[in-house]
Order: sequence, then structure tokens, then C-alpha cells
Amino acid sequence: MDRVTRLASQRAVVIFSMSSCCMCHTVTQLLRDLGVNPTVVELDEDPRGKEMDKALARLLGRNPAVPAVFIGGRLVGSTDKVMSLHLSGNLIPLLRNAGALWV
Repeated sequence: MDRVTRLASQRAVVIFSMSSCCMCHTVTQLLRDLGVNPTVVELDEDPRGKEMDKALARLLGRNPAVPAVFIGGRLVGSTDKVMSLHLSGNLIPLLRNAGALWV
């Protein structure tokens, strides 16, 4: 859990992902289309990925735990939460407050 927390707090937007997960790609692409340059941690390519996946599953209370999106060091959630924030107009202000967007 310490590694997840540390990685999540190092950048404005961090996505914990699996390289073969289509929902991970969708969330990553949405954020990139908005002008964000997220840090993507591919758990299946990280030597400690399984450990982080288990920590995220406990934190989110679900499995699979990806995508797990952190904005400003705080857990936002998965695809459904990010999309809800976007559709309600609350995602961009959240990204601005975290320093992920300048416009």
C-alpha cells in the first residue's frame, strides 16, 4: 500500500492500469484528450504489480482493481467514477485544482 500511495502522490494524475485492459485504455485516452498527461503504472509490467493490485483491490473494495485513478494524490475511483465526474462537469475543475490542466 505504501508504494501505491507514494506513486499516486508523485504526479497530478496517476492511473494504475493493466496493459490489456480496455477500460484502462479508455480512461487514459479520455484524460489525454482533455489535455492531461497522466502517469500510467502498468501493473502487469511492474515487478511489484501483483502486490500493488492487491492493495488497490482492498482500497477500492473490488477486483479487478484497475483502472484506479488518482488525482491530486487522492483516489477518485475507476472508470464509472471518472466518467460520472466528466459528464457532470466536475472532472475538469478537479484536474485544474490538482495542477493537471492549465486552461
